[in-house]
Amino acid sequence: MIDNRQVKVVAFDADDTLWHNETFFREAEEKFAALFENFSPAHTVTRELLATEIKNLEWYGYGIKGFMLSMVETALRITHGAIKPEVIRHILDIGTDLLQKPVNVMPDAPLVLQTLQAHYKLVLATKGDLLDQERKLRKSGLEKYFHHIEIMSDKKEADYQKLLRHLDIRPAELLMVGNSVKSDVLPVLALGGQAIHIPYHITWAHEHAEPVIDQAGFVKAEKIRDLLPWL
Repeated sequence: MIDNRQVKVVAFDADDTLWHNETFFREAEEKFAALFENFSPAHTVTRELLATEIKNLEWYGYGIKGFMLSMVETALRITHGAIKPEVIRHILDIGTDLLQKPVNVMPDAPLVLQTLQAHYKLVLATKGDLLDQERKLRKSGLEKYFHHIEIMSDKKEADYQKLLRHLDIRPAELLMVGNSVKSDVLPVLALGGQAIHIPYHITWAHEHAEPVIDQAGFVKAEKIRDLLPWL
């Protein structure tokens, strides 16, 4: 369970925690795979794309721009370089469309943030492309609730340690809320922090991890409103 007596800072993930995101990427993957139906089955194309994305994380990081570059690279590979310029144009259009998607805030997210703001410092701790995350935060209308915004290149223990130093708090004083066990829960618990997992109905394959069960400083919620009784 959560020890709310120790918590000073509540940090929130953004994508698929405060607003919807992964559904748009799944739609983009389907559009991308449809471009190559004469070369490979859709599941093969999406598997190749995922492998390219993971390989490129070291160079491009997380976000739409890296996704676009990975789509182009995958297209060149599966067509053995025979891709036509108009198909490249379609791929770029898929990425551009992602950058223009609406920001659909989760139900009750504004209410929860407004309520918790009176008792804790709230931090947005998310990863992804800087400009795109700033755009989504601005469009969400949620920026006013956060004491600090941290757009991270990754969410590993070292990244959270940097955040703790910046906030000048002990690990147990940080509560992380997010939809990814791999990125939002496990690294924080490993440092001695606390975490609440709110699963999203779709999870990117790279974020899959074994569930956490019966561990101090951890609870699983069904929706963001469930935070209020615990905090």
